[in-house]
Amino acid sequence: MPINYYVILAVALFSIGVAGVLTRRNAIIIFMCVELMLNAVNLLLVAFSKMHYANAVQANPTDIITGVEAQLFVFFIMVVAAAEVSVGLAIIVMMYRNIHSVDINFLNRLKH
Repeated sequence: MPINYYVILAVALFSIGVAGVLTRRNAIIIFMCVELMLNAVNLLLVAFSKMHYANAVQANPTDIITGVEAQLFVFFIMVVAAAEVSVGLAIIVMMYRNIHSVDINFLNRLKH
């Protein structure tokens, strides 16, 4: 598949995520949209890594490790995203316990 398809899909996913963050007021929906944007970036990293690997193999067939660094980086991003999910959901649960809503407009009460 050409790289253009991956780029178009990643841009569409990232745009949906940005639209969700800017228009929604539910903390869980916003949290899912942030994760969607993060996964769109991961998709681009893997796609460009695959493209770079194909070019490196054509140039030097004995070099099999070139071009997989971005894929390893994606695994680290996934680990950080898992930690982000656990902390973010804990914050949302505590917010729900205190104010009985996950609407982000109620967070203005915490300023005072």
